[in-house]
Amino acid sequence: MDKSILDKINKFTRRPLSEDEVYVFSVILCDNDIDRDCDRFSENALGTLREKFIGKTGIFDHDASTLNQNARIFDTELVTDDTRLTQFGKPYVYLKAMAYMVRTDENKNLIAEIDGGIKKDVSISCSAAKRICSVCGNDKNISTCNHVKGKKCGGSICHTVLDDITDAYEWSFVAVPAQVNAGVTKKYSDDDTIKSQAKDIQLCDEELRRDIRKAAYFAGGRAAADIASVSAANMNTQQLIALRRSFELQCRKTKTEVQLEYSAEADDTAECFTMR
Repeated sequence: MDKSILDKINKFTRRPLSEDEVYVFSVILCDNDIDRDCDRFSENALGTLREKFIGKTGIFDHDASTLNQNARIFDTELVTDDTRLTQFGKPYVYLKAMAYMVRTDENKNLIAEIDGGIKKDVSISCSAAKRICSVCGNDKNISTCNHVKGKKCGGSICHTVLDDITDAYEWSFVAVPAQVNAGVTKKYSDDDTIKSQAKDIQLCDEELRRDIRKAAYFAGGRAAADIASVSAANMNTQQLIALRRSFELQCRKTKTEVQLEYSAEADDTAECFTMR
């Protein structure tokens, strides 16, 4: 890991962290295309969000609890993809963030689920002082107009342009994000990072296999544990997680307790948006 990355991370820590103590991944937070709610961010809004999301916490399902904090953004950048156009014919621009987590026993399974592609989709929560109608330019925070989002008007889809961002609150892992392309990206930086991620996946898979054997033993005894170990030997991360959950369910049905080492306000001038 490049020293400059650790330097950026350590701006948010109480003591300097080493490379072995942190897990780093990249995530697409939002873009300038029309989303499932027929809203889109202006490029000016994306530029403001780029600044405001540095240091913001990653949580789950926009549940603003300190117990729900899992990651923090330490760097952001705007990326333009000239090979791709938005639904309204402009070059595609997205906000990419770099996030880190401190490696602990409690989040090792979360890391495995991120690397395995299970925890992938994200959405953001922010406030926008302007909500501009794409057809007439009316600011809906001030007055309404007769144009309906999602309806075609003049050959294009009517949508709301979110602008003049006043704050960014958090970003969350969700099941269905409003922004179709928002989510964890597959690569962070160079080949060394990719090799490091592969090692992380291998270690997490081994831990999952141990959990599966333990859960299978409590669910059906030594024979079940032996069979589960053989079955799990050639499974990928997603399959291992699914198998572990199936044994956990069996244990719950038989009321067997298994100790597995894991844990499974906007201002008056702005409207708060949660991009689910």
